[in-house]
This record gives sequence, C-alpha cells and structure tokens, in this order.
Amino acid sequence: MKELIQMSPGSRFSQLSEMRQTVRIGRMNPLDPKIPGHQEPMGLSGKEDILVVGGYGQVGQVVCRTLGEQFPGRVYAAGRDERKAGEFAAASEGTVKPLRMDVRDSGSATLLEQAALVVMCVDQENTRFVEQCLAKHTHYIDITASYDFLCKVRELGARENPKSTAVVSAGLAPGLTNLLAKQCTRVLEEVHSVELYLLLGLGEHHGRAAVEWMVDRLVDDFSLTVQGARHRVPSFGEGKAADFPGGLGRRWAYRFDFPDQHVLPGTLGIPSVSTRLCFDSAAVTRLLALAKKAGLLGLLRHPALRRTAVSALGKVQWGSEVYAALAIAEGRLGGRMVRYRCSVRGAKEHLVTGRVAAYAAKQIYTGACRPGVYHLEELFEPPEVIGSLGEGVVFEEAFEEA
Repeated sequence: MKELIQMSPGSRFSQLSEMRQTVRIGRMNPLDPKIPGHQEPMGLSGKEDILVVGGYGQVGQVVCRTLGEQFPGRVYAAGRDERKAGEFAAASEGTVKPLRMDVRDSGSATLLEQAALVVMCVDQENTRFVEQCLAKHTHYIDITASYDFLCKVRELGARENPKSTAVVSAGLAPGLTNLLAKQCTRVLEEVHSVELYLLLGLGEHHGRAAVEWMVDRLVDDFSLTVQGARHRVPSFGEGKAADFPGGLGRRWAYRFDFPDQHVLPGTLGIPSVSTRLCFDSAAVTRLLALAKKAGLLGLLRHPALRRTAVSALGKVQWGSEVYAALAIAEGRLGGRMVRYRCSVRGAKEHLVTGRVAAYAAKQIYTGACRPGVYHLEELFEPPEVIGSLGEGVVFEEAFEEA
C-alpha cells in the first residue's frame, strides 16, 4: 500500500479533513437556528435542573463533575442509593446536589417538572421514563449500548410527537465510534464500507451491569446488514487483524454486537459497517476466540455459570486502562479508490464515555434544537466533540491507496 498522508501523533484534524466536509443533500442539522421548529433553550424558560441518573456511578460521576463545573448548583446526582448520592455530592463542594430517584417508580415523573435535562447512565427495562421526558419538555441523553433499547427509544421520535430532544449513542461505542465513521463521510467523496475496531484495556474496573452486557454478547451471535443483505455472523468470530495507533501495534479483533454497526447504515448511508473488538491482552483475546470457536462460551447461558463468570470478570483486572477506537473506510476521493483511517485513543474508558455524554448534554442544555430522537452523529460534528475531550485524547488519521 502506498501511504498518501500520515498525520503526526499529536495532531488533531488535518487541513484536508477541515476542507473536505461532504454535506449530504437533504440532511438538515437539528442544531441549525435557521431550520423550522427552532426554539429557545429550555434552560431559559424556567426549567434549570440537570438530573444525572446513576450520577454516583463510574460514568455518572464524570458527567456530574463536568457539568457541575459549568452549571454549579443545577446538577443532581440521582439514583436509588441516597447514601452514595449524598457522599458524592458532599465531595463536590456544592457543585453537585444529591437526589433520591428511582426511574421505575411512577412518582419520578414529578421530578421532571423542574428538570431541563436528564442524562441516563443506567440501563432501563422499558422506555416509560423516556416517554415521560419527551412529553414534559425535558431533554434526554443516554449512554446505553443496548441496541434493542436504542431502537425502542428511536421509535418514540416518530410515534410520540416529542416535546424535547433525546440523544442516544452518547458514549465510546456507540458514540465516538459513530463519529469516526462520520469523519470518514466528511473526508471521502464516497464511502463504500467502514470497519470499526475497538480495543479495551482489561485493567479498568467496570460495574456489574457492564460486565453482564459484555458476557451476554460474547455468547449470542447476531445479524448484520452487509451491502444491503442480512447475514448471521458469530459473536467473537471471523477475526481480522488491524494496526492500532499509539504503539499498540497489530491486533486480531473479532466481531462483536455493538449498536453502531446496526445504526450507521441508516444515519450515514454507509452500505456496509462492521465492528470488531479486542483487548489490550492479546492472550485473553485469543483465548476467548478459541473458547467461542470450541463452543465453550455457550455454557455461559446457564444462569449459575453466567453469575460465576460475571463475578470473576468484575473482580479480576488484567492489563492496562488504555482504549482505542479505529475506523477504516474504503471509498473514492479525487477519482481514485482510497483507504482512509482515523482513530481516537486514550486512557480510562469510563472517563471518555462521561465526557462525550457531558458534551452532548451541555450542547443540548445551552443550545436550541428541534424536538426528536437522534443518534450522536446526527447532531454533532467529529472535530467539535473530539476536540472537547481534553489533551489525554489523541486523534490520528492517514490515507492509503486502495
């Protein structure tokens, strides 16, 4: 392969990326004040509270601290554990307040009367609370990686005549991976396919719900649209090697059921999108792939074995806290077929997830937008979001002849 452009590790977005901003005809930016339905920021109409549900959890704390610095006294760390909420709020020196709240309780709707925005950092069993937000002029941000739930929330935008704005896919994957795919469409004139790769460090502690989500998706295969046709693919199968940035080197990654690959063909019009996962420990990655191929991971469907695996994975920490997200697109630029790569890397997955959610929350809280339900890439541009994440987050890009 002949390399055309290689950006230095510390650089952000190249001049070519800034100049080559392909706009798809017929797509309106919901944040554009010139579009029909433009309305004043809800924070200026009497509702000022920001409720971060799960605000004392790993990601929730990042969201609370970030928004608390910008809107002190308006941010509430909400959740069922009043003690944890109080302890976290006390450590914030008044920028964050505690709030006991259970979204499963029908009485939680009364708390939305003064809430301009809800940031949801816990998984939900149904969309009832989201529906209440959309009906009560309360904006809504969600970091969930459950594709089934995202589909249900998305349907609300067309069915419920929402009074406010909901943003989903507001984390790392989905979230930053969606934005990397969008960056590919900004740079290339045509995008024929995008391969997404995610590397996660096993040294970072994750909550039980996150571990359960990961274990369940190691077990279950899934369907994927490839060039317009549906295909059944094996979870943690069909490995592919990719060169990760920042000295992480060449790694084998395997198919994994992240929502981004299901969403992006619709939101960005990319015919084929796939997402693969690996860990910073190549040995652990390979061991899981072999266990999947041998059918051993299927044993995790047994409730007792599943509980044991979740408990063990939640306690044992291997490796580092690094993460990296990589997008490799094939398409056309200047009459030639090219391969474009862009990536984001840093440390602490929960930190970048919280910062992405906080960015979306701030923009929705202080800006004006049309009501509806959107994925992150439908509202925001990659340079603005990635550029807001701090010096610890490094963006890189390169071109090759295909």
